[in-house]
Amino acid sequence: MTTSQTTRRTVLGGLAAAALALPAATGTAAAVPVLDGRPGPKIGILLYDGFSLLDPTGPAELLSRLPGATVTMIGERRGPVRTDTGRTAVFADRAVSEVDRLDVLLVPGAGNRGTVAAMNNPVLLDWIRRIDRHTTWTTSVCTGALILGSAGLLRERATTYWASAPYLEATFGVRYVPERYVQVGKVITAAGVSAGIDLALFLAAELAGEEVARAVQLAVEYDPQPPFDAGDAAAAGPQLKELALRLLAESQR
Repeated sequence: MTTSQTTRRTVLGGLAAAALALPAATGTAAAVPVLDGRPGPKIGILLYDGFSLLDPTGPAELLSRLPGATVTMIGERRGPVRTDTGRTAVFADRAVSEVDRLDVLLVPGAGNRGTVAAMNNPVLLDWIRRIDRHTTWTTSVCTGALILGSAGLLRERATTYWASAPYLEATFGVRYVPERYVQVGKVITAAGVSAGIDLALFLAAELAGEEVARAVQLAVEYDPQPPFDAGDAAAAGPQLKELALRLLAESQR
């Protein structure tokens, strides 16, 4: 056995031992919640050509840790679906024609090309409307709110990517709210890209309780401390906004 193999086994063994020792060390509070035979939440994330990578994968990382939960990537057809840069793909395990009921639906955002195409895709819009009839939560990340709007599901107020706020208000007649996520009934819209993780934590608490949500946050070590205070569009200057949008556009060519 090589040194690297020995080191790897030691590290993994230490982690496993620590995990096995945790309930005994901390008592019943560390026990995984029991569902009493009830099925866990069925969570479906829609993929379409040109989506932004973190929009679906960030929430999926957290929600897939909920007890009994199933998280399924769903596309217009099965198979790999390309992101907005075209350099990465995520696999859709189910086609929309194969899914008729979900507890949670999440629609990610995309660049202009992907968002506009999805907003004008009758197959996707009809499926979103059908699924929404039975969901506990219908949600979006970033410009996914515009797709929910095209499906006729937005009411009163919503959030989306900051640069799309004027379009959201003018097209769908809802008030843009510059928050990380905005709830109106069972519809929750999240702001741009990284806000999907905050949305996922809210959903985790609603679906499995606050203690589980806190534990999931710790499990993925979500403790953001960015080196720059530049993520708030309301505080950003016009030059930084222009550069941000240019970087997005150039990455999607």
